[in-house]
Amino acid sequence: MSRRPLSEEAITSLHGAGGELMGRLLSERILPKFELNSAGPVGLAALDDGAALELPPGVTFITTDSHVVKPIFFPGGDIGKLAACGTLNDLAVMGARPLALTLALIIEEGFSLEDLERILTSLAKVLAEQSVALVAGDTKVMGKGELDGIVVNTSGIGVAREVITDAGLSPGDAVIVTGPVGDHGFALLAAREDFGLDSDLVSDVAVIWPLVEVALEVGGVTAMKDPTRGGLAAALNELARKSGVGIVIQEERIPVRPGVRGLAELLGISPYQVACEGRAVLAVREDKAEQVLAAIRGHPLGREAAIIGRAVEKYPGKVVLDTGVGGRRFLEMPLGDPVPRIC
Repeated sequence: MSRRPLSEEAITSLHGAGGELMGRLLSERILPKFELNSAGPVGLAALDDGAALELPPGVTFITTDSHVVKPIFFPGGDIGKLAACGTLNDLAVMGARPLALTLALIIEEGFSLEDLERILTSLAKVLAEQSVALVAGDTKVMGKGELDGIVVNTSGIGVAREVITDAGLSPGDAVIVTGPVGDHGFALLAAREDFGLDSDLVSDVAVIWPLVEVALEVGGVTAMKDPTRGGLAAALNELARKSGVGIVIQEERIPVRPGVRGLAELLGISPYQVACEGRAVLAVREDKAEQVLAAIRGHPLGREAAIIGRAVEKYPGKVVLDTGVGGRRFLEMPLGDPVPRIC
């Protein structure tokens, strides 16, 4: 006799209790989204406690991240897409090609099953597009009011032929940003009901590995960072501090969309301190910079990439913003995140 399909419209405590209802949630709602991305005889497809992976030669990287974004659905994406892209991007900026992902869901009782399926479909689409396998997972349910909807935890595994850190800059290296900054954070701010803003801003959330891959193929990449929490300002300061060099940025070269700039002025928040979720900051040897820039611009995600500055011996550990009108100021590391719960 075949089991009847799930009829519930929302998550209940029984969905996380390890029994029949949880099994049906996994087999009927969750796993079908990832059938083409499972690990084979040992791992997620077989509902084992772990996954056995055979990785190609190279340096293996692992990273983990938890996602508590608000709102869960936002212009350009949702928490599922964000969770996949964010973790794969952490691997990419270390020079690692993403290969596998784990997924843990912590869900509030009463959460819509339709919304859950929508989130998982979005996450699965990212993995399928990048040929990344989902290899292990977990589901837990919290009581009503003990959690704000859903928390998504992901861990990623990737392999690199060469290790790229965020401490490899040398004086003379060019600094490239792969697209306009601040899109993600300001799109989420505009989407929050308490602001009541009318905006057409869309998050930039995307996997950056295709851009990183073409840059690495050209060569000359010395350091990378993704400007997530703290935005471009935090990423540049981390690069400068860890490498022991100064970075001078030409402000007029930083790509910022007009809508982002306008909202930034309205709210008094610098677009350089607000997160991106589909951008990378690369340091590249001067003799390779134009070639790398051209390669990145050749991909749809990188058409607005720009060389925005250089590493220098002066100002070690500091980032200097050249305003283009005869003034210079330090671009400081943000004290905190001006836009909470953006990832």
